[in-house]
Amino acid sequence: MIKGLKVLVIDDDEDFLKVLCKNLEVNDIKPIPSKSASEGIVIAKEYKPDVAVVDANLKDIHGSTFCKIIKEDKEISKMPVIIISGQEIEEKDIISGYEKGADDYVIKPFSPKVLIAKINAVLKRYNPGEDFNLNIKKLGLSVDPDARTVESNGKKINLTRKEFDLLNVFLNKPNKVLSDNYLIESVWGMDPAFYNDPHTIEVHISSLRKKLGKEIGNKIKTVHGVGYKFEI
Repeated sequence: MIKGLKVLVIDDDEDFLKVLCKNLEVNDIKPIPSKSASEGIVIAKEYKPDVAVVDANLKDIHGSTFCKIIKEDKEISKMPVIIISGQEIEEKDIISGYEKGADDYVIKPFSPKVLIAKINAVLKRYNPGEDFNLNIKKLGLSVDPDARTVESNGKKINLTRKEFDLLNVFLNKPNKVLSDNYLIESVWGMDPAFYNDPHTIEVHISSLRKKLGKEIGNKIKTVHGVGYKFEI
């Protein structure tokens, strides 16, 4: 976790906003609360938060529209945006949000540690660390976190959003066993207490291995009964 992290939290449900901000504070994160998207935009320009967490169904501006406004404003376009949505959200709405610039989604109900994992994940995509850069160099990959593109020896590898997020997690935590629960939290943004389907991970890992090719794909090792490890 980045020291002194500032998170803009936008939700017009005052009780939910208070609880969420309190949970962030407990985890040494400075929340900047706002009850509307329009106010949030003003706050973003003034306080320059590291990331914004915005409810999808705000009364003044929809969460995905908020993303579009942010990404089109040069002053704050580099601020990652995570959308909070209810379980009733449809696939087309999620796709629309991503197209408008959303960096990730977290689905209610969720635990604070799931949201924090999401915040860490998007910040790493915007600011990959030294280990990340060394690892992609070793593998001969070219990874652009902002454009979410991957190339191997000049050839583009077409990854889905979740496949890209999985690769990003592995590159940031090489040679470490990552449990199924950790991947469900950090990649899918779900609380394992409410959603825990190892088959979902297996399917995405299998597809990622194939797309990366035998030489790199085989570095993703299955640790039976625990999770996965990316050996570099």
